This record gives sequence, structure tokens and C-alpha cells, in this order.
Amino acid sequence: MRNASIIVRGTVRGESASAGVKRPVEPIRWRDLVAGFSVALVLVPQSLAYAELAGMPAERGLYAAALPPLAAALFASSPYLQTGPVAITSLLTFGALSAVAVPGSGEYVALALLLALIVGVVRLAIGLARSGVVAYLMSQPVLLGFTSAAAILIVLSQLPTALGVDPASEGVLERAADAFADVGAWETSALLLSVATVALVLLGGRLHALFPGVLVAAAVAIAYSELADYGGATVGSVGGGLPPFSVDFPWTSLGTLALPGLVIALVGFAEPAAIARTFAAQERRPWDPNREFVSQGVANVTAAFSGGFPVGGSFSRSALNRLSGARTRWSGAVTGLLVLAFLPFGSALSSLPKAVLAAIVIASVVGLIRLLPLLRLFRFSRGQFVVGAATFVLTLVLSPHVERALVIGILLSIGLHLRRELSLEVASWTEGGGLHLRPRGVLWFGSARTLEDAVLKLLAEHSDAERLVVHLDALGRIDMTGALALRALLQDAREAGVTVEIVDIRARWRGLVARVIEREDDPLQ
Repeated sequence: MRNASIIVRGTVRGESASAGVKRPVEPIRWRDLVAGFSVALVLVPQSLAYAELAGMPAERGLYAAALPPLAAALFASSPYLQTGPVAITSLLTFGALSAVAVPGSGEYVALALLLALIVGVVRLAIGLARSGVVAYLMSQPVLLGFTSAAAILIVLSQLPTALGVDPASEGVLERAADAFADVGAWETSALLLSVATVALVLLGGRLHALFPGVLVAAAVAIAYSELADYGGATVGSVGGGLPPFSVDFPWTSLGTLALPGLVIALVGFAEPAAIARTFAAQERRPWDPNREFVSQGVANVTAAFSGGFPVGGSFSRSALNRLSGARTRWSGAVTGLLVLAFLPFGSALSSLPKAVLAAIVIASVVGLIRLLPLLRLFRFSRGQFVVGAATFVLTLVLSPHVERALVIGILLSIGLHLRRELSLEVASWTEGGGLHLRPRGVLWFGSARTLEDAVLKLLAEHSDAERLVVHLDALGRIDMTGALALRALLQDAREAGVTVEIVDIRARWRGLVARVIEREDDPLQ
């Protein structure tokens, strides 16, 4: 077997490497029907669980799982991506809304609709402007720190329900600590149902990737609740019928929700982008982030008008969709249609114990807690470790306003990048009566002052030098301001009686050196 190699080729001018060749709309296949049905069986109980996590009434989870996947399928780029309620987006929704309204209240639901609309409009704007590259702008340390801490918060938020207790304290960390400490208040049946659910979901998946652990756990729990007259908290009334269409949004709260909506639009896209890119690479299929932004934007706008809350792409359901044999994006539409058809029968879930929903959420996100990779960052880059660790700690500390921690993490990441860009190293040595300089890094308007200070200092220290040789081979980039600054320095050296020579010029800089740096007259006059 021959070794694979990576070959980088240029693209024809005017063409987009991500757009690829336009493909005709693929017809739905019977495998898509099977896959969509398989995902729908998992999505129904999951949607209830994520509605609880988002602070929404249970039926709102079903609304978010019905029409949004159908809308996303009309524009999706990936044939496998399954859209609907997801854990991280639900947590961000709760963090954005719980501080301004009572979870589950009418005001809270209305705000959730507006938040979904904001998320949808932002994603649509990014996709239509063909700016999908922003999906790659969040650094890996920031995402690693945030998702790990967010997953911990999600687990802790579900812990009281999983144990069958209702602490009087407020705050995720406080409630989890009180629930865990009050062992005597634990409800045995709720605890057993929670443990059994987590085992079915996690261990069942290891037995076979297609094992419907979530569905089996929900079905067994409903049967137990009915037959054993379960006395713990249950889902209760689940409204039936079609999703309520509404255009009555609380526009006065637009300013309050603008930042959380922007954060959810960008962060919530990271998961579907990673899923789609991975599957596309494995199967050598083209994938267009702009088109995916549009599909996710349309899904959230649909959720806003159909009684849901912000949605995204699910890794677990997308993987199940692929393993179940999906071949086209219409498998997501099948999933949405099946959930829509189930809505009139939502009352069948009324006796489902809430402990099972909590356990479903815990089992779904526990794999996102990746502390070891976060710690390993220290071995490769202490700066990146600080960014990831700070994002992780701030996400826990600032809960429920986790979006603020993410914004701070992004700013820290940008600050670290600017710090590296500003740090221009200037190596120097003497040889044959000449002073040699080799600046290393990026020469731009932000680092030009660093070069100026270094050169002036070296010329002062080597006042007997008659020749100055500047090596340009270690510079990764030179912008116009940097070139002008270097030209001014060299001109000052010439006026001081020093012979100046520029060597090791990379091919890409020869034109700039000839037009700007080596010119005797000022190129701007």
C-alpha cells in the first residue's frame, strides 16, 4: 500500500475552493428514510431534555425539533448534519435568559423566540455574505476550555434532578453542592433511573453504535412510571398539536439579547462545522461553510416563528444519522417531519420521569469534558494554556453568564496573538568589520517601533561598524508601513556614513524592496 501524501494546489482565479462544482439536488433514498426515522426516535426524548436544560417548557423542545430540521435540510451542505436542540446552545440560552426572566414563564419563552431570531439572522448574514471563514476564527484553546467547563456546568445543573432533590439555593454550583451534600434527601427511585439511563446510553453505544440507548431508557422509564406509580417529578402535561406560529417578539429586549445572540450564533456553529468538516474529509465530499451557515440560520429563524428556541447541529445525532445509512441531506427533513407527526401524541410522554431527562443530558455531554487535553496545552504553549485555562475557570465562575467568559477568552486569544505579532526578534552579529542584522517575525506597523529601537541600539553599541548588512529571510511578512520604517532606518544609517546592504531577499519581497526600501527618493512623494 502506498503512503498517502498531502498535495497543495492553487485554485483557478475567481473560483472558491470550498464551493466546488455545483451538484444537482439529490433525490431522497430509502436509506434516508431509515436514518431519519432512527434519529427521530432519539431526538424526541432528547428534545425534552434539552428544553429542560434551556429553561423552556417540555413541548418547546419538540417544537424546536420539528420544523427547524426540515428547514435546515433545504439548504444544508452536509448530507449527515442533524439540526435541532443541542446541549451547549441550550446552556447558552439559559445563561442569556435566566437573568432577565423566570425560566418557563411566558416572558421567558417570548425572549427565547427573539434570541432564536437573532441567532438565525446573524448566521444568515454571515452565510449570505460568504464570510463562513469566521467559523475558524475561535482558537482551539478557547473552545477546549469553554466546552469542557460548559459540559461540567451542564452535568452539575442536572445533578439535583437526577438525584430527585430540589435545593432551595440558587446558582448551578450552589444547587449541585447542596444536592450532593444532602444524601438523606436523595430519592432512591430517581437515582436508580438516572444510573440506569446513563448506563444504557453510554454502555449501549459501546456494544453497538446503533443501539438506541436514549429511546430504550425513555420507554422503560415511562413503563416503570406507569406500572409502579412513580412518585417523583415527571414531565407532566406536554401540549399537543402543531407548533404555534407567532411574530410577536419582545423587541424592547433586542439590545439585551444582541451579544448573547451573536455569541450563540458563532459558538453554536463550531460543533456543526466540526461535524460537517470531519465527515466531508472522511468521504472526500465538498463542504461549504457559507451554505451551512445559511442552513443553520434558516433553522433558527424557523424556530423563532414556530415556538422553539435556538438550535444547532448535534454530533451524536449526526453520527447516528451517518451510521444508519443516510445518503442525502433529506434524512434531516425526514427526522423533522416525523417529530412533527408525533406532536399530537406528545401527551404519551407526560409520565416520563424528569430524572431520566437529566440523565440523558448528562450522558450526552460527559464526553465533552476534556481536561487532559487542556492540561497538555501547557507542554506545547504556556500562553495558549493560560488562554484555555482562563476561559475554563471564567466559564465556571461567571455562570450562568457563560457567554461573557467566552468573549473574554476570545479577547485573551486575540491579545496573545497581537503580543506575538508585536514581538519582533532582531538577531545580530559582527563579521568582517560589518554589523549583520536578521529580524525575525512580522514587520508591520505594530512591530516597526521594535525594529527601530533595536537597530538604533545596535548601531550605538557598534559605533565603529562601517557596514550594515540586513538579512530579510527570517521575516514572515512585511507590510507597507514596516517597509517604510525599515527604509527610514537604513537612510539614517547611510547619512551617518554607514554602508547599507540588503541580502537574503525572499522572492515575494523583491518587488517591495525595489519599490520602497532601496529607493533613494521617498516613494510617497
